Amino acid sequence: MRKTTSTNAINEKLIIDGCGMARALSIVGGRWKPAILCRLKHNTMRYGELKKSIEGISERMLVTQLRELEEDQIIERIVYPEVPPRVEYRLTDLGKTMNPMLEAMSDWGNMHREKVGDKAPASVDI
Repeated sequence: MRKTTSTNAINEKLIIDGCGMARALSIVGGRWKPAILCRLKHNTMRYGELKKSIEGISERMLVTQLRELEEDQIIERIVYPEVPPRVEYRLTDLGKTMNPMLEAMSDWGNMHREKVGDKAPASVDI
């Protein structure tokens, strides 16, 4: 945990509060969130399905990323009162509004890879 009163945290908050692009990137940024959003764009998925579909993600990281996306109201977690418990994740209406932005970012990333070569790990198309 980072101190909220540190200069770094204060500067980050100022940038995110003052720039819509910085806010959007803070919500979708990171290694695993684009992969999660890509999968939930097409389907409601159970936790186990998400875990199996994202190669290399740890359980701890998946839980952390899902909680952050839920906190930002991008996805919702649906718990069914069954035995054993069933939990599903899906995009919220707010989360669905991100689809054009995510598609544009994917298109740009693919174009960039073609122009400059593939110097970064392969990504999943949205």
